[in-house]
Amino acid sequence: MLLDVVRVKPQSGYRLHLEFENSEKRIFDVSPYLENGIFCQLKDPSVFYRAYIDGGTVAWPGEIDIAPETLYDDSVPEN
Repeated sequence: MLLDVVRVKPQSGYRLHLEFENSEKRIFDVSPYLENGIFCQLKDPSVFYRAYIDGGTVAWPGEIDIAPETLYDDSVPEN
């Protein structure tokens, strides 16, 4: 099942606090992506902290986004 992201809050350490449409809250670590292609731009905190919701997923200026299934599958439940 594909779940849309409904809220995102960037946090220190290149983590995203996510809330999905089923009300589940999870933490996604972006740091493993920071050396890959377009994601290198997210190393700049002024870019990383501009995360927003677009079409049910997380996006950044410059047409950067991460698929919602990746955000869910590779995140961990909030403690």
